[in-house]
Amino acid sequence: MKKMAIVLAAGQGKRMKSKLYKVLHSVCGKPMVSHVLDAVRGASCERTVVIVGHGAEAVQSTLGDSVEYALQAVQLGTGHAVMQAESLIADEDGVTVVICGDTPLVRKETVEAMIELHVAQGAAATILTAELADPTGYGRIVRGADNGVLRIVEHKDCTMAESAIKEINTGTYCFDNRKLFQALKQVTNSNAQGEYYLTDVIGILQLEGNGIVACLVEDSSEAIGVNDRIALGEAERLMRLRINTGHQVNGVTFIDAAHTYVEANVTIGSDTILYPGTVLRGQTSIGADCIIGPSTELTDTIVGDGSTIRQSVAEGAELEEECNVGPFAYLRPGTKLGRHVKIGDFVEIKNTVIGEHSKVPHLSYVGDALVGAHVNIGCGAITANYDGYNKSKTEIGDHVFVGSNSNLIAPVKIGNGAYIVAGSTITHNVPDNDVAIARERQVNKPGYAEKLRARAKAKKEKETE
Repeated sequence: MKKMAIVLAAGQGKRMKSKLYKVLHSVCGKPMVSHVLDAVRGASCERTVVIVGHGAEAVQSTLGDSVEYALQAVQLGTGHAVMQAESLIADEDGVTVVICGDTPLVRKETVEAMIELHVAQGAAATILTAELADPTGYGRIVRGADNGVLRIVEHKDCTMAESAIKEINTGTYCFDNRKLFQALKQVTNSNAQGEYYLTDVIGILQLEGNGIVACLVEDSSEAIGVNDRIALGEAERLMRLRINTGHQVNGVTFIDAAHTYVEANVTIGSDTILYPGTVLRGQTSIGADCIIGPSTELTDTIVGDGSTIRQSVAEGAELEEECNVGPFAYLRPGTKLGRHVKIGDFVEIKNTVIGEHSKVPHLSYVGDALVGAHVNIGCGAITANYDGYNKSKTEIGDHVFVGSNSNLIAPVKIGNGAYIVAGSTITHNVPDNDVAIARERQVNKPGYAEKLRARAKAKKEKETE
């Protein structure tokens, strides 16, 4: 049996008050519509049609060719939106999930359960429902004696008894594909809004004697549709709780999960400890037995087992095992640290490979460099990689000592075992095992400090006359 999905993503989202198309707003680092696509793909839907309208180009640019598209140029209701997929899949046999692109909390397991119930019951349509403590504003599910769905009643049309029903329509459905498009041909816009409603399909199928069933979701938060920033914030909170709980179940310690922010695509090894204020973004991957935080931000960064990063920022960096970073370090894109590397406080590393057991303990900048193993770079040392026009490379061999407050003017090569004397400005290559010193000879002028003070005092007295 073929499984398909139609994702409704054509709404403008005016209540978001944003230049960004609604379904592209992120929840835990991923656009809402991408969360929905993950759910339907995870439920083995072979074809997915995304209905686009406002901001169609932005959606297509984000999702690429992983899905098919149908354009709803004028938004005339949910039924009208589904109609736009007719030319693509109406002739297919199988089941079709219809789901809104602004429901990022729906799980693949829920979509799978809905499809399984739909097939087992031989239904023409299955409605995903949820039970809410306060169902105000939602359409109620009225069930019959056989527990099948009799009808969906909109809130404004409910009787007193129907208003007491807690089970609501989430707006996610599973249909027999051919019956869906046959019923859509009978839907009219004879209503106050002049729109074509997908819910009318349910009534049409019932009148034709088809079975309609409801699949009650276990977690009612999956029913949340995001229409404004308040709902977006709530979806973010709930998704973050779900993500953090999943990592905890898999052996990760959160010292304060409420104040630790892990995006959807991050992976973390067991026995790693995350401290409050930690933010893990993008494709970040943390190994086992690491300590991250507090107040640490990692984006698209790979961290090897047993590493520690405290009060630091890293983006596009790679760290092998047992590295120690921070506090207050900045690892920029292209940084690659070998095993047992130490990067200390107020150090910035950019587009640089540093060999194992090397150290940059404090107050240094190393950019566009290749640093060997067992190197020590002293306090205040920098690689001067940019001359205002071009960026050049610094190469430092193994077992090199770079003294404090040294400037390595790229392009320059420092040989294995070389020693750079503190305060030097190195402009030429240093051969293996040489000592390089490049600074002015110190000159002491006896008693001259008194003359300077006297001169300054006389100048000040003259200015006050």
